[in-house]
Amino acid sequence: MVGKALDWLDDRTGYRRAVEQALEEPVPGGASYAYVFGSVLTFILVLQATTGVFLAMYYSPSSTDAWASVAYIETEVTLGWFVRGLHSHGASAMVIVAGLHMLQTALYGAYKKPREVNWILGVLMLGLILAFALTGYLLPWDQTGYWATKVATGIAGTSPAIGEQIQQVAQGGNEYGNLTLTRFFAIHVFLLPGALIGLVVLHVALFRRHGVTPKWGKSPEELDRATQPFWPDQLFKDMVAIFAAFAVLAGYSLLHGGVGLDAPADPASNFDARPEWYFRPLFQMLKYFEGPLEVVVALGIPPVVGGFLLALPFLDKSESRDPRTRKKYLGILFAGFAGAAALTGVSFYDDASDEQLQERLVAAEERAQKALALAAEYGVPPEGGVAVFTQAPFYEARKIWNAECASCHQGEKRKAPLIAAGYNSRTWLAAFLKAPEGDEFFGRTYIRGMDPVVPKDVPFDALVEWLYAETGAADVSAALVEEGKAYFDDGSCSSCHARDGEEEDGIGPNLGGRGSRAMLVAFIEDPGHPLWFGDDNEMPAYAGKLTRQQVEAVAEYLLWLQSATPEDVKALE
Repeated sequence: MVGKALDWLDDRTGYRRAVEQALEEPVPGGASYAYVFGSVLTFILVLQATTGVFLAMYYSPSSTDAWASVAYIETEVTLGWFVRGLHSHGASAMVIVAGLHMLQTALYGAYKKPREVNWILGVLMLGLILAFALTGYLLPWDQTGYWATKVATGIAGTSPAIGEQIQQVAQGGNEYGNLTLTRFFAIHVFLLPGALIGLVVLHVALFRRHGVTPKWGKSPEELDRATQPFWPDQLFKDMVAIFAAFAVLAGYSLLHGGVGLDAPADPASNFDARPEWYFRPLFQMLKYFEGPLEVVVALGIPPVVGGFLLALPFLDKSESRDPRTRKKYLGILFAGFAGAAALTGVSFYDDASDEQLQERLVAAEERAQKALALAAEYGVPPEGGVAVFTQAPFYEARKIWNAECASCHQGEKRKAPLIAAGYNSRTWLAAFLKAPEGDEFFGRTYIRGMDPVVPKDVPFDALVEWLYAETGAADVSAALVEEGKAYFDDGSCSSCHARDGEEEDGIGPNLGGRGSRAMLVAFIEDPGHPLWFGDDNEMPAYAGKLTRQQVEAVAEYLLWLQSATPEDVKALE
């Protein structure tokens, strides 16, 4: 049954003859691992297309949704991180294998007559591979891709005469935004694949026309005697190389947990933009030039390199393919690759040696992990991007705190009591009672007059427990609270403080509900009220400056600090 179906298919398509021609193609001089690079490159191209289609099923090319969709792939889609890792690392693999293929082709003199056009097609394909990398870099719409690509388009924008137009076409306007992303997506997914497939078809057709370029130094008779068919000899070596390439890609992706994702793109931030490794040579070279020379180098080096590669078949007029007769041009080519590798190494070394940069990179990685964690737990708001950080607990309160409160209540230069993790906890209250005018409390203010409470002279734990209960805490000892309250009423405390939350004539603040949500809201709105510090108050009133909702948010944050640790607070930053 199967045989009849295949006969029917062959009668309509002639596929058997095409397969036989492909498998029986002679390999002059015999099979060699030197010829595997083209097959490996084709395999990686198919892998890129396959993983790209998978990613496109989940990706949303919108400045509000792009980062969220990639985060979803990374954290929610089964093996999404692995597929994305294959796709991202596959881009690097394509550059590496294409470079090796070019070097092998040049070494064997495969750019010489009659293969000049095929060499030119190969150079053009290398350019398209780099264009793939550049356009794909932006698609996650994260900090790295956004800033690195913005630098690249900014350099293109300095081109004479048409630079501004080039930049506007790439950006979709005067600034980076949604149209920039959709254009890069269209180029990456439609234009570049179409162009590359067309060049690959032509490249393979010309390769089939001219055949494998054998190693130099052998006579036609020697080549004939050593000739082997593509199947099974060369195909076996190709498959070994393909499996090895896939194993390296898969292993690298598994080892590194995919490719990762930076924090959402934030146009208002300062970010240390770094290109992918294959653009590092140009990035490093630009460091050695300043002013107009930097633009000249940035715009001049790529055309010079590309022009040399395209012109190589016509510059090298040697009749022989023996590398010893082509030292000049092969030397330039290999020196260029070596120089690019050296500049890449220097670039990474410089970054690794820059302690301040490394600190910023660590901070950027922490912000990226925080964004991913928030997206996984709370989702991403419709506004997308950096709005994911608004999902963080106490985001609005922390924003107000940093703007209005932190300068007075945190840091070495503060001028008010320190407010941090553990504020109004039992430990904090005990420390306050022992040294109310200590540096962490009223020591930096004008408020004076309260004597320290000596634990051996009073039921100290009971007094602390009562004050702790006033904050509204539930985990209190009722017996200790009653004991502390009784001591307060009968002892010297009541001569300065009331505890009913209403009396305004005390020497010190009324301690009724001290540290509770209601008290904190009222206090923030009017700290100079007679219930508390009156004329001794130095804190500005926030009634009218902040809405009641904002004040309540800050109060909730202060209540949370009571049971928070320094690590908890750090996690909110």
